[in-house]
Amino acid sequence: MRRVRVAGVQMDPKILEKEKNLSKCLEFLETAAKKKAEIIVFPECALTGYCFSSLEESFSVAEPVLGPSSRAIASLCTELNVYTIIGFLERDGEKYYNTVVLIGPKGLIGKYRKIHLPFLGIDRFVNPGDQPLKVFKTGVGRIGMNICFDVRMPESARILTLLGAESIMLPTNWPKGAELVPKYVINARAYENRVNFIAVNRVGKERGFEFIGQSKIVDYSGKTLVEANSLKEEIIFATIDLDGARKKHVILVPGEFELPLFKGRRPEFYGILVKAINTY
Repeated sequence: MRRVRVAGVQMDPKILEKEKNLSKCLEFLETAAKKKAEIIVFPECALTGYCFSSLEESFSVAEPVLGPSSRAIASLCTELNVYTIIGFLERDGEKYYNTVVLIGPKGLIGKYRKIHLPFLGIDRFVNPGDQPLKVFKTGVGRIGMNICFDVRMPESARILTLLGAESIMLPTNWPKGAELVPKYVINARAYENRVNFIAVNRVGKERGFEFIGQSKIVDYSGKTLVEANSLKEEIIFATIDLDGARKKHVILVPGEFELPLFKGRRPEFYGILVKAINTY
């Protein structure tokens, strides 16, 4: 049975203080590794802050994917022999993205640019993600990544699951008003896809927005393994079952009550899902 110890770092990043945020992330990374975490997940925009008033304001903290921050994180991941997922603002030529990177002991493995953008914070100004959803095969399982508002679109998690994800990592910035997402949506995404779901939020206040914490790790059955406090910085830990997430045929009573969750799909009836229909 393949099991992986996961850590979620619920922290309070400070806007425009990238060096301080990076230093804190490196400290959290080392602390989690000392407690035997194999993969450590940070919030959305953990290195930069989120509630920018313009794109131009973010220029001083945005970096290329292979910038100084990711290199510093990669160096520590190599030293500690761990994997991490962390959010920042990516600069790619004249375009800017809300991005997370997946880094392992051998360096950068991949990135994900946020596809679904709410009208909030820096997402009002960055470019929408322009690359397809992808699953990365790593030493800690097959990993898919979403960011915050992506989880409100069930297609995002379903596509990653169809691509073979055993775990979906969701760095997020949930402010007040989003309480129902950690309460119900995260468990629903895990349950409907039979996939481990790791959602890591921030805490603290930033430019009038208060963030609600409630980071959580949910297993492939939809069960909450651990949930963070809503007010403070902390690291949560849980061990997830990767092999269990690959079993999409649920047998409750053999031959009498079985749920073929994926073989039972009927894609020929789902065509409307990929049509651009502006109903609302």
